[in-house]
Amino acid sequence: MHHPWPPPSLRLLLPFFLSLFLSSLPPSFPDDGYLQPYEACSTRPFPCGGRNISFSYPFRHQDSPPECGYPDTELSCNTTDDTLTIHIGKKQYRVKDNNIDYANHLVTVVDRDFVDNPCPRPSENTTLGSAPFQYAGDDVNATFFIDCPPSLPSPLFPVACLRDNTAGWWSYYWPGNRNLSYEVYMCRRSFVQLPMNPTAIERWIDGDTDYAEALQEGFTLSWPAKIGEWCSACNRSGGVCGYESSKPTCICSDGSATDDSCDKGSGTKKIVIGVSVGVGGLLVIVTLLGLFLYRRKKRNRLSPVLLSRRASSEPISSKKDPELGNEHYGTQVFEYEELHEATDGFNASNEVGDGGFGTVYKGKLRDGRTVAIKRLYENNFRRVEQFMTEVHILSSLRHHNLVSLYGCTSRHSRELLLVFEFVPNGTVADHLHGPRACEEGLPWPVRMSIAIETAQALSYLHAVTPPIVHRDVKTNNILLDRSFRVKVADFGLSRLFPLNVTHVSTVPQGTPGYVDPEYHQCYQLTDKSDVYSFGVVLVELIASKPAVDITRHRHEINLAKMAVNKIQNEELDQLVDPRLWRESNSEVIWMIRQVAEVAFGCLQEERDMRPTMKEVLEALKGIEGKGSNRKKGAEADDAVAKDDDRSLLGERPPHSPDTVNAEWESRLTTPNASV
Repeated sequence: MHHPWPPPSLRLLLPFFLSLFLSSLPPSFPDDGYLQPYEACSTRPFPCGGRNISFSYPFRHQDSPPECGYPDTELSCNTTDDTLTIHIGKKQYRVKDNNIDYANHLVTVVDRDFVDNPCPRPSENTTLGSAPFQYAGDDVNATFFIDCPPSLPSPLFPVACLRDNTAGWWSYYWPGNRNLSYEVYMCRRSFVQLPMNPTAIERWIDGDTDYAEALQEGFTLSWPAKIGEWCSACNRSGGVCGYESSKPTCICSDGSATDDSCDKGSGTKKIVIGVSVGVGGLLVIVTLLGLFLYRRKKRNRLSPVLLSRRASSEPISSKKDPELGNEHYGTQVFEYEELHEATDGFNASNEVGDGGFGTVYKGKLRDGRTVAIKRLYENNFRRVEQFMTEVHILSSLRHHNLVSLYGCTSRHSRELLLVFEFVPNGTVADHLHGPRACEEGLPWPVRMSIAIETAQALSYLHAVTPPIVHRDVKTNNILLDRSFRVKVADFGLSRLFPLNVTHVSTVPQGTPGYVDPEYHQCYQLTDKSDVYSFGVVLVELIASKPAVDITRHRHEINLAKMAVNKIQNEELDQLVDPRLWRESNSEVIWMIRQVAEVAFGCLQEERDMRPTMKEVLEALKGIEGKGSNRKKGAEADDAVAKDDDRSLLGERPPHSPDTVNAEWESRLTTPNASV
C-alpha cells in the first residue's frame, strides 16, 4: 500500500517546526530599543554663544542618555553668558574659551562660583567626581585658611578682599613652603584646597593681578589618551562610543555592544549564520522525524509507559552559571588578564599596601582609570568567603566616607582580586606613626575631621538595613585622599547583623589592640564592638602612638589600657602627642580633652556602658562646634579652664570611669541570635 509523504502526522507538526525555525532566526534589523542608544549617542553639535559646539567622547551633552559618556563629563550651555559649562560632581565649571583640546586631551575650567565674582570665597575642596580626569601641567593645590584671627605671621599671605574687620576675621593663602604657626588652628574654617595655576599665583603675590583674576585663570584637566584611541577604533568600526556598566562600551549599529570595536559585517554575518543553522536544523528534524514515523508504522505502537520513561530520561540542559554575570556580584566582573596587565604583572614597584589578607597594588585599567587592586593571598574557602563578603557589602553601599568598589574577578578566577578607587594619600596610621609621620604631622583640625568622618562612615554602616558591623576598625583601614578626607576600607571581616538581636555569637576576629574585650571573652559580636575599636582610633589621633607597641613599658603596650589609665589619673599631657600639646592654644587643648573623654567612654570594657556610634558622632560634632565658637582671651584662668574641661557628655568625678557614660544607656533588650 502506498503511503503519502509526508505522513499526515508529520504534516500536522510541520507548522510547529516552521514557527520554531522562524523564531530562532535573528532579526534582520535591530528593534527600537537597541537603536535608541546608538542614535542618541551619535555626537551632534549643540548651539552655544552664537556657534555650534562640537564634542565627542568621553564628554556627552547633559540631555543625552547616561550611557553616552563617562559620569561627571556632562556639557551644557549656560544661557546667562552663552558659555560652555561642564558638570563635575556637584559643581559646575566654565570651559575656558569654550574650547576642549581633544588632540592633547586637555580642558581648562573655572569654578562657576568664581566667574565674574570680585572676591570669590572658597567654601569646599575641589573634587573630580568619577570622571576620568587628572590635574594637568604644573597646577598646584593651593591652600586657603578662612576666617582666622587678624595679622597672622608669615608665611601666610592675607587675602585682602576676604577681610571682615567688623567680625574680626581675616583669610589667608598658604604657599606650603614653610611650617605653619599654631595660630591657624584658631581659624573657624581650617583650610580649603583648590587647584590653581602657579603662574597666576605668582602674579597675584607680586601684585601684577588681583586675587579674583588669579582664581579665574582656572586649572587644567587631562584625560588618558587611551580613551580617545579606543573611541577612534570604535568609530572606525561603525560603532558609537558609550559607557555602560561602569566601563566603556562600543554601541554597534546592529544593536549589539562590545568592549572593543564593532565588526561592520556582524549583522549580516549573524543573519547568514542564523539562516544556515536554522535550515540545517529543520532538515535534520524533518529527516529524523520521518525515520521515526516510518519505524513506528512497521512496529505498530510504542508503549505510552515506555515513551514516558524515555522522555523522563532525557538529559537536562546545563544552566548558565549565574556567577559569570555582573548581576550576581552586584558589580563589574573583571578578567584576570586585564588586572594582571594593569599592575604590570603585579610588579613589586606598584605595591602600595600590605594587609593581613592580601597585597594592594596601584594599577591603571585599559579605560585610563587609576585603581587599587587587592590581591588575596590564598584562594581557599576562607578567602573566598571573605572575598564574597567584601564584594557583597561594598557593592550595595554608597557613602562618601567609604571606599568605592569598582569590581572584582569571578570567585572561580585563578586569583581573587578586588578593584577599588585609588586613594592616594596613604592611611591614617601612615601619618600618625608610620612612614609619613616624619613629615609636618597632622594639624589638629585635620585630626578632628578624620575622627568625625570616620564616625560618619561607621554610623552609616550601623544604620543600614540590615546593619553592618565592620569588625576591623583601625587606622590602617582608614584611607586619606589628597584633601585628607576619609575613606574607610577593608570589609573582609564585616558581618551583616540580624535585626532585633542584641548580639551574634561568633569566633572573635580582628586586629590585636583594637578587639572589643567583651567580644574576645564572650564570643559575642555587637555594634558596640566597632565603638570600642573606634575609641582606640580616637586615642591614636590624640597620641600619635600605635595601638600595640612592645617597646613601651609592659603596662603601656596596649594603647587602650594606657589611655584609660592616663585619663583616669588626669595625666592626659603624658598621653597626647607632645607636638599637639606644646604647640596648641587653650581652645585646641580643650577640644583634645573632650575627645579624650569620648574615647574614654568608647573604651569601657562593658559594652552597655559604651555609647552608640550615632551618639559618638553627635558628641564629636558638638566638640568641634563648641571649640570653634568658644570665647578667646587671656581672662580664661585656671578655674574657668577646669570647668571647661568637664566632659561634653556629662561631668565625672576624678578616678570614676563609670559616670562618664550615664547618658549612654543601652536600648537593646531583645533576644540574642547564634550563628
